[in-house]
Amino acid sequence: MAWFPRSKVVVPIDFSEASQPAVEAAREMVAQPEDLHVLHVLVPLDYAHPGALTPAFDEKERLETTRRHLAEFLARHRLAEAHAIVRLGDPGLDITDYAAEIQADLIVIPSHGYHGMKRFLLGSTAERVIRHAACPVLVLRRPDAE
Repeated sequence: MAWFPRSKVVVPIDFSEASQPAVEAAREMVAQPEDLHVLHVLVPLDYAHPGALTPAFDEKERLETTRRHLAEFLARHRLAEAHAIVRLGDPGLDITDYAAEIQADLIVIPSHGYHGMKRFLLGSTAERVIRHAACPVLVLRRPDAE
């Protein structure tokens, strides 16, 4: 039985080590896997990015490859019934936009726990989600965060 059962929980992941604990925590907050919406937002490649300059570059193929990777991630964690969503855009804003579109009850997001100069240079998706979300946000900090 889930604690604080929610009907729609969004879990944005980036396939880092912090993704699995976030999905597991979110799974505990819903009554059934179908209530989970696992979201990955791909950042569009800038035209100056080396990958975008290759003749084999195809944004549709990149999206499809990521969709397959997300489906495999969910199957490995016995969550094949969860909604698997891949979007292209700004992670901080697309996460909150998606949560608003489905009227999510909660967003569970992993944080890398950066601080100081690293956080300034890398930005903070979790912080942007907190600032823009229309629903509650649970931020999970990695135990080994710097």
